[in-house]
Amino acid sequence: MSFSGLFEALAVDRGVAEVIAEAKAGLAASDLTCAPASRPGLIATLATRTERPLLVVTSTFREAEQLAATLVSLLDDDQVVYYPAWETLPHERLSPRSDTVGRRLKVLRRIAGRDEAPAPRIVVAPVRSMLQPQVAGLAELRPVRLRAGTEYEMGQLAADLVAAAYQRVDLVERRGEFAMRGGIVDIFPPTEDLFFFNDSSATEIYTITYFQV
Repeated sequence: MSFSGLFEALAVDRGVAEVIAEAKAGLAASDLTCAPASRPGLIATLATRTERPLLVVTSTFREAEQLAATLVSLLDDDQVVYYPAWETLPHERLSPRSDTVGRRLKVLRRIAGRDEAPAPRIVVAPVRSMLQPQVAGLAELRPVRLRAGTEYEMGQLAADLVAAAYQRVDLVERRGEFAMRGGIVDIFPPTEDLFFFNDSSATEIYTITYFQV
């Protein structure tokens, strides 16, 4: 379903039109107040009319996830991304979940144009993800990639996966783990729901991506 008519109707509103004009002119900030229910449509309108990427910061995780899901229903899936926050606090001696780290790095790479997926129009993030420390240059990290039809030296593949923060185990059960059994490699990428495997005698090798952290 196309919502272009909705965007056109919102874009002719005087306040919205002024913000769009200011954004196209390069103004750094604008104030626009609206009802909570109209925010997704307004954000989508600004993203499609200004041709500038938007960072939408929410107060809670739940609000960010709900807003991202709503925006995906208004725009294409590849135009909206959710930038998650770590589950841990800076003073806690715990590491964030591997899938959270992987999702954050993928978003950064897309924003910087370093990923195969196009740069998003809208990035939705809870305020906590904006306040957490972030190392400069993360988007420049090179991922480990396996492609169909290409041969890989098993020892080098294991070394690359370990360098990319994967944990080598005997049996893969969790995200961020991999196992090698002869010519078979089991890999569970942090951002996937299921793990992939590679048999050296098979004709197909799955594409797997993770990043060094």
